[in-house]
Amino acid sequence: MVDPEAKDTLDAPIVDDVALMPESGVAGTIVDLEDIKSTTISVYTVHKGDSLSDIAKMFKVSVNTIAWANDITNGKIKEGEVLIILPVTGISHVVKKGDTVASIAKKYKADIEDVIRFNNISASTTLAVGSTVVVPDGEMSAPIITPSKKPTSNPYRGGSGPDYGNYYIRPIVGGVLTQGIHGYNGVDLASSEGADIFAAASGAVIISRNNGGWNGGYGNYVVISHPNGTQTLYGHLKDVAVSVGDIVTQGQVIGFMGHTGKVVGHPGTHLHFEVRGARNPFQ
Repeated sequence: MVDPEAKDTLDAPIVDDVALMPESGVAGTIVDLEDIKSTTISVYTVHKGDSLSDIAKMFKVSVNTIAWANDITNGKIKEGEVLIILPVTGISHVVKKGDTVASIAKKYKADIEDVIRFNNISASTTLAVGSTVVVPDGEMSAPIITPSKKPTSNPYRGGSGPDYGNYYIRPIVGGVLTQGIHGYNGVDLASSEGADIFAAASGAVIISRNNGGWNGGYGNYVVISHPNGTQTLYGHLKDVAVSVGDIVTQGQVIGFMGHTGKVVGHPGTHLHFEVRGARNPFQ
């Protein structure tokens, strides 16, 4: 069943072990991005000239995520200081007696399903006192550091870029547009669970994830690189039907519609479809 209210809240660039189009610039160039799909907490030693914003950008998390994890209240860091870096924007919570998954999610105004998926636990899991739970998109009662200025608008978010007309075909048959441009030049197209997902244009598969994991919020997803220099991304798939290195033709089935990854809405079955490097024709 199609849920016209189903939405997703993807707000992070795809990061993996291959190149994707960057989030800025009209046509842009291919850049190597860091792998943030890991659930591992990292440490970083501050180098001369580093700032919190530089480090946050490097690890693709918010400045406050680093500040909260390291009790930084004045925004200042010094060379040689060792910082704890969470794998996603959010909060690291040390479990105390009486804590539950639900109470932790509520405390930090987070989605309990996000906490469950990211930490590979269930709502009824008994949490060990002293263990650490990562709370994706969790927030303290007030931010420690407030940005001095609003971020500049991003052409990928706004859906700008060259218009290649009919170069891309609709990646599903029929269906409903349930959310316009959001995330990184993406739209949500809803249909039934298991519906065929088609390659919008011919190209080479450069990412194929079918592990049912978080994968930066995209769940099972595919990225195709096209001869015109653009890339298309197909997220939240139930199953993937292609592998990295496959050469696909326009209209070929590459996967099946699902609701894996970070999806808000019930049942949330839809395709998150992005075009990197050009206008998304289905907005």
